Amino acid sequence: MTPELDQLHPYPFQKLAELFRDITPASKPAVSLSIGEPQHEAPQAVIDALIQHMDGLGNYPKTQGIPALRQTIARWLEKRFSLHANSVDAERHVLPVNGTREALFSFAQAVIDRSQKPLVLMPNPFYQIYEGAALLAGAEPYYLDCADNGQPDYHAVPDDVWARCQLLYVCSPGNPTGAVTDMATLQYLLQKAVAHDFVIAADECYSEIYFDEANPPTGMLAACQALGMQDYRNCVVFHSLSKRSNVPGLRSGFVAGDAAILERYHLYRTYHGCAMGLPTQYASIAAWGDEQHVIDNRACYRRKFAAVLDILGDLPGFHWPDAAFYLWPQLPFDALAFTRELYRQENIIVLPGQFLSREHDGHNPGADRVRIALVAGEAECIDAAQRLHRVYQQFL
Repeated sequence: MTPELDQLHPYPFQKLAELFRDITPASKPAVSLSIGEPQHEAPQAVIDALIQHMDGLGNYPKTQGIPALRQTIARWLEKRFSLHANSVDAERHVLPVNGTREALFSFAQAVIDRSQKPLVLMPNPFYQIYEGAALLAGAEPYYLDCADNGQPDYHAVPDDVWARCQLLYVCSPGNPTGAVTDMATLQYLLQKAVAHDFVIAADECYSEIYFDEANPPTGMLAACQALGMQDYRNCVVFHSLSKRSNVPGLRSGFVAGDAAILERYHLYRTYHGCAMGLPTQYASIAAWGDEQHVIDNRACYRRKFAAVLDILGDLPGFHWPDAAFYLWPQLPFDALAFTRELYRQENIIVLPGQFLSREHDGHNPGADRVRIALVAGEAECIDAAQRLHRVYQQFL
């Protein structure tokens, strides 16, 4: 077995199960707010397309995907991020993947040169796949602690760290913070990537969950265009249908960006054996080709956040995020004890922030926080907020 496996931390939900090991929860309706698994209905057009193309199960799919899917994705990117017409070449700049989780992991295996003592930079707290991908690729994770605004201070990264960096994971909107990285910061990171010749993996899978229809979060490809980098040099973005279209079980997403990087990554994926099945590809075309269900989905999240924060907004730490569907409150008491009591008394599950972050320079930036995913139905979220409020007040 590869020795790098010994470096992996238990996954956050393993830690959560251990935290609850000796607890019998209250006999009340269970509400899980710990995992970012959307519970809204999947679009009917996606379901119909999946069923209509079941005959595709009799064919081996190509790793690159069918041209219609790549074209649909390319045009979606141009419209969504206000890119120049035909600036995304469906043949060279787009590659379908089986959800961003597998792609974020396998991408590191393809781009890291382990012979050069590489660093992989990532926000702290972070999506745990970043760390596992770095370790199994033979790299050293380098943690960039997020400040109170949910963002790392990229300007504070020393030049010797940038010099060893081979891969930078950027997550915007952030998981778990919900923070959106602004255009100026994205451009700064692109300039660093070119200067030090490292690759940016921009995880944008929450880009379609935001609250102001007139101000969607920007993205890394738009930052490339603003700098005149029409080749998307040193940059690959990751998008998924899981959050956007409420189909996490479809396992469908894409990567897009630097054609030279994607050519090599395509070679890796050909051997990796992870081509997307044809029924899933046709369902994905239906999803990427329709915006109304996404607009409706955002409206649902706005209603839930408004209702939940009407209940919790008087408590310290609770406020609207920039985007995504998480609350990330900083608690004035022990987050582990609160998580246990919330489960014991109310059968509600949240995720302690320290399970999503690492101690760095004597500080764990998630230690006094919890992540609350507002993915359940509106009535369930309101009920959970009322019950959470009662337990919270016991700790004050």
